[in-house]
Amino acid sequence: MIRHIVMFTLKDPANAPKVKELLDSCKALVPGIHEFDVGIRTEGLEANADVVLVSTFADAAALAAYQPHPHHQGVVAQIREMAAGRQVIDYHC
Repeated sequence: MIRHIVMFTLKDPANAPKVKELLDSCKALVPGIHEFDVGIRTEGLEANADVVLVSTFADAAALAAYQPHPHHQGVVAQIREMAAGRQVIDYHC
């Protein structure tokens, strides 16, 4: 299994619900997605980012199929316009 975590810092944190909606639209794009959870920072709790995606893929092939998917690439383009920064980590779990 491959865990894929992406954290976004937004130019305008008020756009977090829109980013969540965009990411949520990717939940079932390819076979092999086992977990796909999108969270928005909670006021009063510690956070270094505005939005986080925590997803788990069956294997590297499933993640490799997800990355170039046309719908995912459209979402990436929209989020890129709203994001001030992005951090990602992929690892075996």
